[in-house]
Amino acid sequence: MSKLKSEVSIVSYGIYTKWDAKAKSLPKIQEFTTEVVAELDIEFGMVVNFKKAKGHKIKFCIYHPDIPDDEGNIMPPFEGEEYVGNNNWDFYLGDTIWAPVSNKLGEWRMTIELKGKLVADKTFDLIEEEEKNEANFWKKRGF
Repeated sequence: MSKLKSEVSIVSYGIYTKWDAKAKSLPKIQEFTTEVVAELDIEFGMVVNFKKAKGHKIKFCIYHPDIPDDEGNIMPPFEGEEYVGNNNWDFYLGDTIWAPVSNKLGEWRMTIELKGKLVADKTFDLIEEEEKNEANFWKKRGF
């Protein structure tokens, strides 16, 4: 008998409605983007679909800019593990911004591994409101 090969795909990524850990439903996508204006309580991340992977463990990690904790020490990346719930399973990996917003700017990279292989990888650039204007859009592209 042949082994089923797992299939993984990023279903959506960007800005989402507020995530409720107690709810069964995942947050809903509001805007597909990797550029996020940093504001309090904005929810951003990605939804990843796993097929033919029931019972396998995934490892996820959120690498964030050097954010200090209450004592001034740089916080380590946020890591965790989860078991795939069924053979067509959606998983939300995301984060939100808390006060102060100013030290949350920069690149936030989110990764998911399955069976030791990187299967999902998305980097979000958290910027200030002023940075998201037409002049900066063209400036980033060399014009």
